[in-house]
Amino acid sequence: MFKLISLNLNGIRSASNKGLASWVDRVAPDCICVQEVKAQAVDVTGRFDQLAGLRGYFHFAEKKGYSGVGIYSREEPTEVVVGFGVPEFDAEGRYLELRFDRPGVKRSVISCYFPSGSSGEERQQAKYRFLDVIYPHLQQLKAQRDFILCGDVNIAHKEIDLKNWKGNLKNSGFLPEERAWMTRLLNEGQLVDVYRQLHPDATDEAYTWWSNRGQAYAKNVGWRLDYHLATPTLAAGARSVAIYKGEKFSDHAPVIVDYAI
Repeated sequence: MFKLISLNLNGIRSASNKGLASWVDRVAPDCICVQEVKAQAVDVTGRFDQLAGLRGYFHFAEKKGYSGVGIYSREEPTEVVVGFGVPEFDAEGRYLELRFDRPGVKRSVISCYFPSGSSGEERQQAKYRFLDVIYPHLQQLKAQRDFILCGDVNIAHKEIDLKNWKGNLKNSGFLPEERAWMTRLLNEGQLVDVYRQLHPDATDEAYTWWSNRGQAYAKNVGWRLDYHLATPTLAAGARSVAIYKGEKFSDHAPVIVDYAI
């Protein structure tokens, strides 16, 4: 089995102070994809470049304290791909791909942090630009290799993916255009939402993010924003999925999937 975790850290230093390393050590994943590292190379080197025996690889944002993604892996990759060739978003540290190739097999694990549009119209337009360019990139990649993309997609796809869907129809993360993009990615783009493959009707237990306002976490007023999106061959190997809520490392919960690959 290949145990793969996705987690938005909301700051690697903050998550580490909340016991992340000891939890990862207990869970013993083969790979963990992290988003919102919110650090630079100088902050990570010698302190966070390993996690519970896994080696870390990173794509840092140029802006300090912003965005950034990483992948911690037990196996050494055959190739590390930093960014996906779009300067606007590569500068924000949003895409990291580790390739694990051997004769006759081409596989990748991707950590990706989609932009949020919740801060205003300018960032919402940036989010739409990101969706416009990441879609063809993933389709081109899919034609060449199998992959699992782990990440904070910042989109709740369907009404069952958030608690208060009626009140969020006009809010970023649940806008019709965003949801239509996700539908297209899964249907026309033929990628698989691994959580929904295994739990097609789950509601309250499916949430992965909660606002820090009010008592959203205590009342489980959440959203499902964190995904494993896989090519069909790898998705078919998914045996179990869990959203871990035993400890709170950030405002997101880890999504853990066991794959038979």
